[in-house]
Amino acid sequence: MTHLPAGIVVASNRASAGVYEDTTGPLLTAFLADLGYLVGEPAVVPDGEAVGAAIRGFVRAGARVVLTTGGTGLTPTDLTPEVTRPLLDREIPGIAEAIRAAGVAKGIPTAMLSRGLAGLAGQCLVVNLPGSRGGVKDAIEVLRPVLQHAVEQSVGSDH
Repeated sequence: MTHLPAGIVVASNRASAGVYEDTTGPLLTAFLADLGYLVGEPAVVPDGEAVGAAIRGFVRAGARVVLTTGGTGLTPTDLTPEVTRPLLDREIPGIAEAIRAAGVAKGIPTAMLSRGLAGLAGQCLVVNLPGSRGGVKDAIEVLRPVLQHAVEQSVGSDH
């Protein structure tokens, strides 16, 4: 068990306004907790700069992983990649590509429209996931076998 801190950011105008309850944050909370991360309640925020502010807050607080969900599509309010990119010191395109490819391989062609990013903000791995429950479940399958290794590598641990 890692016992490292982690954060979850849910980008949703409607969930943050209380129009409906977020269902993706709990999936990610359970996933990270299962891997031994210390994770609190997801930050459920409106699309846009509030997502960047939440990511920055988790990174400043020492999170080693921040997973975001939502805001990666093509609508005008989908700005998660735009607010994430300036926070990253190094991008890890293979993670985002693998998440998109997993969705397409499952017969969901719209998965290729996700613009999510992955990378390191200091020693924190930040990964943008789609906002749908199915997209989050697919991303969890992609991340499960590599997440711990990526987190260890971010501080220079040996392979």
